[in-house]
Amino acid sequence: MKFLFASDSFKGTLTSEKIISILSETANEVFSDCRCAGVPVADGGEGTVDAVVKAMHGRLRTVSVHGPLMEPVEASYGVFGDHAVIETAAASGLPMVPADKRNPLNTTTFGTGELIRDALEHGYQKIAIAIGGSATNDGGMGAMAALGIRFLDKDQKVLTGFGKDLGKVADIDMTGLHPAAKTAEFTVMCDVTNPLTGPDGATYTFGKQKGGTLEILDRMEGDLVYYARLMLEKTGVNADQIAGAGAAGGLRAALKVFLNGTMKSGIDTVLDLIGFDGLLEDVDLVITGEECMDWQSAFGKVPSGVGMRCRKRGIPLIAIVGGMGDGAESLYDHGIHSIIPTINGAMPIDEALNRAEELYRGAARRTFRMLRAGMGLKTEEK
Repeated sequence: MKFLFASDSFKGTLTSEKIISILSETANEVFSDCRCAGVPVADGGEGTVDAVVKAMHGRLRTVSVHGPLMEPVEASYGVFGDHAVIETAAASGLPMVPADKRNPLNTTTFGTGELIRDALEHGYQKIAIAIGGSATNDGGMGAMAALGIRFLDKDQKVLTGFGKDLGKVADIDMTGLHPAAKTAEFTVMCDVTNPLTGPDGATYTFGKQKGGTLEILDRMEGDLVYYARLMLEKTGVNADQIAGAGAAGGLRAALKVFLNGTMKSGIDTVLDLIGFDGLLEDVDLVITGEECMDWQSAFGKVPSGVGMRCRKRGIPLIAIVGGMGDGAESLYDHGIHSIIPTINGAMPIDEALNRAEELYRGAARRTFRMLRAGMGLKTEEK
């Protein structure tokens, strides 16, 4: 019997690698002759670069770039073969901005553009960008500026690409775009469908959490509308018609308009990068999981992504999860056959977190013993 283990991490308690180790140990306790394989996975959010690098035996490149406030920072991205995997949060993430300095007028994606530029200059032509967790609402101006596009004000002065610069752009000069960007293949990992502007757009949906007051948000919405019109005039591409253009404060729009980036589900991108379908060959059962499973798990999360791949192959899938919330059983429609919580009784959250490894090991043992028992069932022939 061959098992494949592909679980998301349990944030702050168990890494994907530790989960693979626990599952392998407990599987061999119950099935002494089983074969076990495991691969770290993530959904395109936090931990994506680490998961892909470990799965593909790649490496991290650490470079000096600019943070969301244009401060010098060190940021890393992953590389393997001709692929580079970048997280926007590594250079332009919200946690990088102190709470008292959060203001989307004063932040930029310039550092994310510097990571992309570094990847291009080192020959990586297939670049996947996870764009969650940004501190920005600059319409991707900063990132594109770092790649050589010049955003000019009415006096022909070059703008840096802060959020406050959106309304100042009078012209866009694309002649300086990095040559390698014209031939590279860009994949944007994103499960957000919000448009660039409007009540459900970048500013009004995500701006408040980035420090925007109502006055700031109203100003930025008007500036983004203006910026979208200017992009349409200069490129012929209507950013408001791009699915998910509002993600990362409009960075998604810029990646499409200027780099022709293709948007793809984060989990599907990760599974494709690590060659997950090939790993399913000759597998009898897959075990996945995440920290807490609820109705949201059906939308771009690891269990549903793994589940849909397994369902296509007719491979049974079990999810071992830290907890179950409302709508968790909807995942049965996404290729998951059974959900096993690690919690084995009433306990405070702190206790559950402190005992995470012990509780997971117990759930894994119960899972494999249940499988062993199920193999002994006899069905009545008709």
